[in-house]
Amino acid sequence: MSELKTDNMKVRSYELRKRDTIFSVAIIGTLFFVFGFISWVNALLIPYFKIACELTHFQSYLVAFAFYISYLVISLPAGYLLKRVGFKRGMMIGFWIMVVGALIFVPAAMTRTYLFFLVGLFSLGAGLSILQTAANPYITVIGPRESAAQRISVMGICNKGAGILAPLILAAALLREGDQVLFDSLPYMDEVKRSVTLDAMIRRVILPYSIVGAVLFVLGIVVRYSPLPELDTEYEDEHTVEANAGKTSILQFPHLVLGAVAIFLHVGTQVIAIDTIINYAGGMGLSLVEAKNFPSYTLTATIIGYLAGIVFIPRFVSQLTTIKCCTGLGLLLSILIISVRHPVDFWHYEVDISIWFVVLLGLANSLIWAGIWPLALDGLGKFTKLGGAILIMGLCGNALLPLGYGILADQYGLRFAYIILVPCYVYLIFYAFFGYKWRRWIGLKL
Repeated sequence: MSELKTDNMKVRSYELRKRDTIFSVAIIGTLFFVFGFISWVNALLIPYFKIACELTHFQSYLVAFAFYISYLVISLPAGYLLKRVGFKRGMMIGFWIMVVGALIFVPAAMTRTYLFFLVGLFSLGAGLSILQTAANPYITVIGPRESAAQRISVMGICNKGAGILAPLILAAALLREGDQVLFDSLPYMDEVKRSVTLDAMIRRVILPYSIVGAVLFVLGIVVRYSPLPELDTEYEDEHTVEANAGKTSILQFPHLVLGAVAIFLHVGTQVIAIDTIINYAGGMGLSLVEAKNFPSYTLTATIIGYLAGIVFIPRFVSQLTTIKCCTGLGLLLSILIISVRHPVDFWHYEVDISIWFVVLLGLANSLIWAGIWPLALDGLGKFTKLGGAILIMGLCGNALLPLGYGILADQYGLRFAYIILVPCYVYLIFYAFFGYKWRRWIGLKL
């Protein structure tokens, strides 16, 4: 069932025993929890840095840009790194790069230098891109293709569960009772007092990120020496060998390239729904303290979608059907956000109904990622690791689309800026219905 190679146990895709699969899923699930914890605190850092570093909307969304643009820069080298050193050593390196990023927050806070924070965020994202490049193909190919979305849904619960906790934990570390009064009084302070107040405020990040750095260092060692098996993604069955005969470039797989574009747009819509909602709530008159829970509501909606995926895929509905439904729902909600206005009093919030449509985008986005990965990696064989790196590059959509939202928000308002979601979901619908079927570029030689 498995074969010994050098000092590692390498297992062919789909050949793990059920017990080994469950064990491996548990370890990778822990990794996805870490991914979520590190990623989704940005939802709070964006408005927090906006106040503490006195930023515009556009400048504040450079938090997401710096964090996620690293995926574009690092993912391809990460694919070659994993090919050379294997999954476990590669993940340890990824963790330790994240440690450097977390510790950069200390001098950044001491000097209140926004650029240093952005460098730290880039380093965190760079390490995370290595981990994602390893973990996502791993969880996709570790079992039968038709249940890949089910396994990814389990990972999604770990990721988004951490995303619910992370902003709340960071908020408890950063925010104090009476802070809203302090925030409101900042414009009326003289320059010296305001500078001292903001310096003290930004230094609140030092302790939590020092703890994060220590935890990440330990996790790197734990994963390196864990019994997590290496997968032999170089193996190809006869059908795959025949289908890939003569292919020498990853760009010769149109369904993968189109899938990377789909990942780019999907993650961008997801981070917009989560990272912009606090500012959107602020535009409706809610304070940062009152609005801090909205990212958690959006992530809760996403987890509900994941739970539905675990229950229904593939027993009652195929993962292809779910991605079609989710992309259609995303387009509908995007149109409702920008076109429907009505005040509602719900869950102790007096807000416009459109903010709850933003929350429901979490449900629409829940199974799109899980649907794209198995479709895009189908039939790649020995190109799987590199294909995974290409898909992870698509995560730079988290960097670019929020900036687009920020530009539109500064010029046309927070509500209208959500129009950026409409073309994204139109493309995702195209991929779910047609793009995944493309196996060759018509009239194009690569």
